[in-house]
Amino acid sequence: MKTFQYLLLAVLAVFLIYTVMDMPPRGDLDAPASQIVSPADTPVAGAYYIQNAYEDTRTPNMVCVVLADYRSVDTLGEVVVVFAGVMACYFFLRRRP
Repeated sequence: MKTFQYLLLAVLAVFLIYTVMDMPPRGDLDAPASQIVSPADTPVAGAYYIQNAYEDTRTPNMVCVVLADYRSVDTLGEVVVVFAGVMACYFFLRRRP
């Protein structure tokens, strides 16, 4: 069993190393993530955020703009799910015999 685990770990390591070597260099302006239009000829959302964050919200911090303004409904949904999980754990653990 240990041999299988080590073999699986080696295969995963080779896969991860191959994947990392295929990535563009850090800060490359020609990387697909740095483009305004994706290779599929669709606009990249990150380019819109960078270009219009201050004009849309008048907030100088781009991270706050993305989390609080552009993705506020998604963030609120995540908070509601975490809160529901915490409350469920609380009520299950406080039951008395």
